[in-house]
Amino acid sequence: MNSDFTESLIARFVEAFEGATEKRLSGQRCTEVPFQAHGRPGRLDLLVSVEGADLRLAAEILRVGYPRDIRNAVWRLEEYRLSQEDASNTALFVIAEQLSAGAREILRERNIGYFDASGSLYLKHKDWLINIDRLAKPGAPRRAESLFTGAREQVIHALLHSHQKWLTGLEIASLAETSAYTVSLTLQELERRELLESKGSGRTLRRRLAQPGVLLDLWADAWRVRKEHKTRWFAYTHNPKAMLLAITDKLEREALRGWAFTSTAAANAVSPLLTHVESAEIIVPPGSAPDYAKALGLQEVEKGSNVTLIERSGASSLFTGEHSDAPSHMASAFIVYLDLLDGRGRNKELASQLRSDILKI
Repeated sequence: MNSDFTESLIARFVEAFEGATEKRLSGQRCTEVPFQAHGRPGRLDLLVSVEGADLRLAAEILRVGYPRDIRNAVWRLEEYRLSQEDASNTALFVIAEQLSAGAREILRERNIGYFDASGSLYLKHKDWLINIDRLAKPGAPRRAESLFTGAREQVIHALLHSHQKWLTGLEIASLAETSAYTVSLTLQELERRELLESKGSGRTLRRRLAQPGVLLDLWADAWRVRKEHKTRWFAYTHNPKAMLLAITDKLEREALRGWAFTSTAAANAVSPLLTHVESAEIIVPPGSAPDYAKALGLQEVEKGSNVTLIERSGASSLFTGEHSDAPSHMASAFIVYLDLLDGRGRNKELASQLRSDILKI
């Protein structure tokens, strides 16, 4: 960890502690403190004494603290306590730039004090009690987009699709049609963000989403800025209100596979809100738009289009199928929802209804 960052964070901690207690701190502020536990060498980040009081603070320093991040820090602190012949007057502490709400809760449960740059300060030791609780300081974005690219996005889709079920890693990999390794990496990041809950251990370990709505909103943020290959076309039809059925008939006759309706027409078919929709957006495999255009007899246009072909693979190809109220081939309701977030017409209103009635998140 950068020494300038460490010194700055310690200085803020000292200022906050001394301001809250009117007691001065002294000791080894910026050097690692060696110790021996069970015959193994260890190092503590910080050891300071409270002047005028029989109390020492043994601390570990982190940049960001999510539940996964603090496990090693807690382990080292408890190892240090065990290494001391008399640790009754030593309070364990975690100092961080940012501590999540979940991390703070774990530290309280383990009776470990903490400080972070929001100004939050907690200590409960004998007759000492400091409890300054402030909202966590916003940290730098944790590259949310990395969760929503490639095979990781398939894992996200699979988890949302099954958000009420407890699943093993292998079950998630099967649903997501990706490797167990990709699932593991994605789950680790979701755990860091406190979006997963777990039960069991080893082969019985199961996970499910703790906050599916939060994850869906994160995916939506990434979805809005994605770049895709879309082409716009015009299709002549005798009955615009029956466009989905007409397109379905043509594509089935041509035996084309890997396509699905999405966005406005698909959403309105499964959760009716609009009187009618006279356009269609179709997900097709990458590079196949000319084949679909030929099969449907489409004419490419710049204005006045009523068919949009979107070339996609990956997460958009998962959980497609027919809906009981719409016999045409539909994209997953989650993909349909995301495609509605384009700000066109009444799509925002339709997205809200789809989320409430179909996604139930």
